[in-house]
Amino acid sequence: MVQIRDEKPADLVARERLLDACFGEARRLKTSERLREGRLPAEGLALVAERDDRVIGTVRLWHVEAGLGRSALLLGPLAVDPSLQGIGLGTMLMHASLRRATILGHGAVLLMGDAPYYARFGFSPALAEGLFMPGPFERDRLLGLELRPETLSGARGIVRATGAWDDSAPDRTNTADVVALPIAEPNIGERPFAEAGAASRRRVA
Repeated sequence: MVQIRDEKPADLVARERLLDACFGEARRLKTSERLREGRLPAEGLALVAERDDRVIGTVRLWHVEAGLGRSALLLGPLAVDPSLQGIGLGTMLMHASLRRATILGHGAVLLMGDAPYYARFGFSPALAEGLFMPGPFERDRLLGLELRPETLSGARGIVRATGAWDDSAPDRTNTADVVALPIAEPNIGERPFAEAGAASRRRVA
């Protein structure tokens, strides 16, 4: 039986191994990671999927500013154990995290992902068309979702990290304010254990 629950400190090692299995070491080079490193996820919005006392899925949401003075959340990474992909665990984690974000009163969510796939959850590139990531990114993969109507209406500017600092993190440099140098997108087929093809691009980085 799969249980979706709040992430605990004891899950950290298993979560990191899962992310490495899904994305490889290149995940740490992504522009979206610049908005997360050194920060804590939004309170109540770090979830894991567990089966037989083993972490098999993870999703986190992070506080960001979607243009000047406009609060939002950034979703990611979303990852599922490669051996269990295709059975709906990612969908379960998405619905659970978005439902929790709505209950907690958040108004909007951004993510980097495959637009046709995430449209089923209500995400659209049109809602993020005036926003820019703080570094290289693919325009058609920056997606927005409004949990409250008009929350992203007219949003313009750079997405910046606003969450609390993680005091246990080794580096507290605010890299979200630094424009990253262009980094070549890794070849999906070279990611260890990653599922090849379009399904790999659907995962939220």
